[in-house]
Amino acid sequence: MSAEATNSVTPGPMPGAVSGPVTPTAPRRKARPRIDLRRLGRAALLGPAARGRLPDAISHVVEAHRAHHPEADLEPLRHAYVLAESSHRGQMRKSGEPYITHPLAVTLILAELGAETTTLTASLLHDTVEDTDVTLDQVRDQFGEEVRYLVDGVTKLEKVDYGAAAEPETFRKMLVATGNDVRVMSIKLADRLHNMRTLGVMRPEKQERIAKVTRDVLIPLAERLGVQALKTELEDLVFAILRPEEYAQTRELIVRNAARTDDPLAEVADEVRGVLREADIPAEVLIRPRHFVSVHRVSRKRGRLRGSDFGRVLVLVNEDADCYGVLGELHTCMKPVVSEFKDFIAVPKFNLYQSLHTAVAREDGQVVEVLIRTHQMHKVAEAGVVALGNPYAPAPDDPADGERVDPTRPGWLSRLLDWQEAAPDPDHFWSTLREDLAQDREITVFRPDGGTLGLPEGATCVDAAYAQYGEDAHACIGARVNGRLATLSTVLKDGDTVQLLMGQDAVSEPSREWLEHAHTPAARIAIQRWLAAHPVQAESQQSEARIAEDRTALRPADVHEPEAASGQPADRSATGTVLADLPGATVRLARCCTPVPPDDITGFAVRGGAVTVHRVECAAVARMKDGGRAEVGVRWGEAAECRVTLVAESFVRPHLLADLTEAMASEGAEIVSATVEPPTQQQVRHTYTVQLPDAGHLPALMRAMRNVAGVYDVSRAQPQPQGG
Repeated sequence: MSAEATNSVTPGPMPGAVSGPVTPTAPRRKARPRIDLRRLGRAALLGPAARGRLPDAISHVVEAHRAHHPEADLEPLRHAYVLAESSHRGQMRKSGEPYITHPLAVTLILAELGAETTTLTASLLHDTVEDTDVTLDQVRDQFGEEVRYLVDGVTKLEKVDYGAAAEPETFRKMLVATGNDVRVMSIKLADRLHNMRTLGVMRPEKQERIAKVTRDVLIPLAERLGVQALKTELEDLVFAILRPEEYAQTRELIVRNAARTDDPLAEVADEVRGVLREADIPAEVLIRPRHFVSVHRVSRKRGRLRGSDFGRVLVLVNEDADCYGVLGELHTCMKPVVSEFKDFIAVPKFNLYQSLHTAVAREDGQVVEVLIRTHQMHKVAEAGVVALGNPYAPAPDDPADGERVDPTRPGWLSRLLDWQEAAPDPDHFWSTLREDLAQDREITVFRPDGGTLGLPEGATCVDAAYAQYGEDAHACIGARVNGRLATLSTVLKDGDTVQLLMGQDAVSEPSREWLEHAHTPAARIAIQRWLAAHPVQAESQQSEARIAEDRTALRPADVHEPEAASGQPADRSATGTVLADLPGATVRLARCCTPVPPDDITGFAVRGGAVTVHRVECAAVARMKDGGRAEVGVRWGEAAECRVTLVAESFVRPHLLADLTEAMASEGAEIVSATVEPPTQQQVRHTYTVQLPDAGHLPALMRAMRNVAGVYDVSRAQPQPQGG
């Protein structure tokens, strides 16, 4: 469930709103009326609105800024406005308005979101270097290096040509600029919002082209940066352009619901207020109407809409602990829908969003969703990175050293910037970017050390490896998911704990097969880069895979097994190893269970006067007893050579077979035969029959095999139900 977060809710009805007046539970200090971006955009969509000139626009910016930053120095804003207004004087927008109205509108949007002074100053000047005679040097001399940096970043983005051929490199540059300072992207998103609001003056085909790019790239970026206030209005504006018929139907649903005399949301909100009042929990209870696209999605999912489907109840409290207190009271006094509960406070979303989500059921069967968060969480939910202020301002005791570090940058953006540097070319970057942005849901998985990884839904252990280790993940040989061994192709679920097993072998390499299981750009690009840089090894991997598919049985040429009288291979370890209570009998160790000292053993007389020796737990023992075979007492004699069959379970990796056979040879084992089964889900099973100088070497041999990178288990061959 995505947050339908917007700017601060204005009490009272608004045009086309889906709720009635909202009365706070506690008196609030008197403040100037806040300009509600969502309300303004909604009014424009629902019907005619006053479109006069921006009255004293800079004063609106100043008031909005002071509401968030009462102590802010306003001189830079006044200075920037004077420079922008004089520089743009005489320039007109296609709508016929003076051009200065555009940077003012963009700056007002950011001021309402709570942007700090430096961002607003750069916003006022964001078009001056591109469209006027103002230079970056002038900006630096008058406003400082930080403002110059932001204006330069936005100026580069202003050169966007939205033709298909230009998109890849353009948006690559956009993300490079964003990576150095997320405020650049904040200004860009506000710029796009104002342009979308005034898109009606353009030709329909150009409207459609810009709307598609906004839908495919800028809206997902706004989502990932947590700027929901911009994201939701952009969605509605794009919806109106690209799907006008469905938009009109949704608009009619909203208007019709607004005319209802009864409002289940208002009734539930009143009930919530009463519950919290009795519990003595200070809280503000508001109704959050869904925006157009959200209503459309709900109608597609549920069919006929009911009153509770047009919004949510929002509860704002002062402390984190109060959030859980509210949750407990609601679940105690109202009927909760347990399946709808989500805790994004304990595990925040990748875009910084925090809130508790729950739902309560009314007696008439309607379900009302409830969001619970603190005022600070609400601010971040609405404005995302914009609400974080200047992430580069040094702490008082930590003077800046010139290095630009963004400790608040969302994890998704960090990953995006890492792989964009590794993308081999702009076209590959563009296609990968669009695929990544199409992932509209993200999961959180836990590392054994308590850390977390944010991954797109559908990600596998391969993706987790590259998210945690970068290109060092080339050495990953397997994983444990929730404590159990898992293949690298395992799809992860939200809340899984993932331990990645890293090989110590310097020659550990990624497999071409990993590409089939990699869903994140970071993983795919890293694997592709390695394969491109190591074509010989990549071809070797394919050859090894073909050999495995052929189920090749490896039998050393120097091993010649003499035939016994029965036609079965004689076992060289038989002589002098086992003593049988049948004088003169030939003793043969059964190949089905390959007993070795100190296994508990038993024997059976077979044709030809021979005695076959089995492990007591061998399935053949019960069958032979049932068949009336005479059991013969047997016991181990002096230590001598023995033959044993071992099964090794491993993850697929290059050179594994060579490393295993080398480890076995170092322990004095002579391989009689070996079979490698075809790999399945990046796991492979090896079966080895080996000759040892004596049985005492067996534990050391098995340890040596387990120590080979990629091998996660070695065991004796399980007794098979076959006769001796």
